[in-house]
Amino acid sequence: MRIGQVIGKVTMNVREPAFKAARWLLVNPLETEQLNTACEIEPGLTSIPSLVVYDNLGAGESDIVGFVEGAEATAPFEGPTPIDAITVAIFDQIHHEPYPPEDD
Repeated sequence: MRIGQVIGKVTMNVREPAFKAARWLLVNPLETEQLNTACEIEPGLTSIPSLVVYDNLGAGESDIVGFVEGAEATAPFEGPTPIDAITVAIFDQIHHEPYPPEDD
């Protein structure tokens, strides 16, 4: 799972029937040093490329979301579905404590 901020939504003219009652969001992944403050202050754009993520949780602009990519993104669907990323969480608070550095 990766964590990012919703920075917009995507509008489509044609929709795949498998995608019912949900929407597509533009999400900018967060840098590690932004995690502890992301839910309190708007983190701003990072240099990590943004991506389009399928959302059936109801996330909105500026929300901090967890998302998965690849085969894991297709898990909620019954059959083969053309999807590469899906939201799995909307965060109210994050507490990130990195592992201590390894001793050489």
